[in-house]
Amino acid sequence: MTEENPVLVTRDGPVVRAVLNRPHRRNAMSQALVEALDVLLAELKTDTTARVLVLSGAGGHFCAGLDLTEVGAVETPEEKLARQHARNQKTGARFAAIAELPQVVIAAVQGSAYAGGLGFVTSADICLASADARFSAPEVRRGLVPAQILPWLVRRMGRSEAARLCLQGHVMDAEEAARTGLIHQVLPDAAGLEAAVQATIADIVQGAPGALAETKALLAALGPVSPPAYAEAGAQSFARRAASPEAEEGIASFKQRRKPSWMLT
Repeated sequence: MTEENPVLVTRDGPVVRAVLNRPHRRNAMSQALVEALDVLLAELKTDTTARVLVLSGAGGHFCAGLDLTEVGAVETPEEKLARQHARNQKTGARFAAIAELPQVVIAAVQGSAYAGGLGFVTSADICLASADARFSAPEVRRGLVPAQILPWLVRRMGRSEAARLCLQGHVMDAEEAARTGLIHQVLPDAAGLEAAVQATIADIVQGAPGALAETKALLAALGPVSPPAYAEAGAQSFARRAASPEAEEGIASFKQRRKPSWMLT
């Protein structure tokens, strides 16, 4: 456990690995973690020697989403609204930055990939997962909305499957995630996952760096992930819900491990 290094970055030739490193919080996205990740993404944007980025999580989990201890901080309604609006805008921009990297991005998933963690899954080019991986968009159960991950889920899974995942809020196992198109391959265990990552890297580096980057650019040119006005609408929507009494109750019930008040008894 080390909050001083929330993202561990290593490099082996053209391959960069970024490990989300808050295992005591299932690698939930703290402000420090996302700031460290943003620094890395900015560096990779202009790095002509790196060819692959592998995203993973420490401690047997990928990413549990936004750190709700920060969402629930004591603030005035106005302060909370402004902070959550700004934070959600940055979240959407971060997923776009991952997708727009010239490097091929591989998400290697073990354990939980929840809420905002799904944004990393779906903005990556390739997602491989071990059989113990679990996927969920539980925001509505916390009084929140999956504002910035929704367009990425729709792009990867299609609107129907994304709607079910976000509205039902259930936990999807790795096999179902593969069936719906959320991930590309399921491996039996951590060793199998690493072997598949290595095999995928070996395939990728056979491609010419410029051709790979241009292919990614062409894929992006097929159309935006969401309409131009969506990012702002999503940020406003998330901010409103994060500052609402429902979110206060939903986050409190999550922390206290009890049912929220709106659940039927």
